Amino acid sequence: MIKFKWLVVLVLFLIAVQPSFADDRAKFIGIWKLVSFDAELQDTGELKPIFGNSPQGYLIFTPEGRMMTLFTGEGRKVPKTTEERSSAWSSMYAYSGMYRIEGDKVTIKVDVSWNEAWTGTELIRFYKLEGDRLKVISAWSPSTNPNFHLGRNVRAILTWAK
Repeated sequence: MIKFKWLVVLVLFLIAVQPSFADDRAKFIGIWKLVSFDAELQDTGELKPIFGNSPQGYLIFTPEGRMMTLFTGEGRKVPKTTEERSSAWSSMYAYSGMYRIEGDKVTIKVDVSWNEAWTGTELIRFYKLEGDRLKVISAWSPSTNPNFHLGRNVRAILTWAK
């Protein structure tokens, strides 16, 4: 009888929790415009713009569980040489995949990407919904990318507006 009571409590808990996950997913659905793309330096808390003060981009979440994003740095020019194409490639991100939300975490199973190293991987990001703003935050990690402040622990913070 005690096991049955615990089973009932567990089922009721899962029913009560389910709508909050569904509610967060519903808040994600739609088109978001990039507001900022910053690196937060772990040792100082300082925010540094990665793609300039006016990056461009969009993030789309569908009800079916797919996300797509494309964002670029400010001031990009039409590339005319191999070096300029390389520079253009390194001043953008573009990928798509299926997403799932668990608590304050969104996981994207990337199935196509501008960077083949990401294709087939899972990107884990944290998020904060603040009104019509969505902050997507990476984990802390040592940076090897000069845009992310070489040799320092950083996390990327992207702010999107609906």
